[in-house]
Amino acid sequence: MTLPAITSLTNPRVKAAVRLRDRRAREETGLTIVDGAREILRALDGGVRVETAFIASDLLRSPDALSVDARLHGWPATIEVSPAVLAKVAFGERSDGVVAIVETPSLALADLVLPDDPLVVVVEGVEKPGNLGAVLRSADAAGVNAVIAADPRTDLFNPNAIRASIGTIFALPVVAATSADVLAWLTERGIRPLATVVEATTRYTDVDLRGPVAIVLGSEAGGLSDAWRAPEVSPIAIPMRGLADSLNVSIAAAVVLFEAVRQRAEPAEPRH
Repeated sequence: MTLPAITSLTNPRVKAAVRLRDRRAREETGLTIVDGAREILRALDGGVRVETAFIASDLLRSPDALSVDARLHGWPATIEVSPAVLAKVAFGERSDGVVAIVETPSLALADLVLPDDPLVVVVEGVEKPGNLGAVLRSADAAGVNAVIAADPRTDLFNPNAIRASIGTIFALPVVAATSADVLAWLTERGIRPLATVVEATTRYTDVDLRGPVAIVLGSEAGGLSDAWRAPEVSPIAIPMRGLADSLNVSIAAAVVLFEAVRQRAEPAEPRH
């Protein structure tokens, strides 16, 4: 049986949902907001537990929104709300008629299970949730096996990161750890770290991106920390032809990742 409909903006459940706009509240509760039907569907497909689903039936229009309604209909945690209440709990301005409060997925490096020749993305010091989400979207499109946020400055499941990833964040193993721990973990598993560095002399197209590889990207503001200047890390560069000396981190990720996709589609050369 679904819970009684909510029309009051001061309802305790509404207030609790609104508090999740704050990172501290998300971290304290282990919950986050998923705003958007497509993103909610991907959370459900990823096995994420829905704590509360707010649905304004009058606003359901898109096939994805109707699909969410069908899948969550009759769930104990599903609540019918007025359009005004939905607007109050929604994180963004887009309204599909559905907003979900979900349990934040939590993985550690030790939880990652990878194939023999994994393709991993490491993004260090990411501060803008939108950039993280865009990297995740590119990583998913390229068939990446895991995304690791090294020393992140935003929480991984920030609602804006979820939105920018178009929900692919729920389809990928996503982990946060310190840069030192990430480098040690990669080294222990024989995964080659290739760090995108402006001053590198080796082009990304001249590097073998097959086999176990981690593409390491830094923030636009500060680049990569000294942790990624270790001898076991190979610097690579994306040639720049204009005034700008670097690309947005999500664009850089896409450029290198799809070179890896291209190379991995080719038959491997015989080893001697």
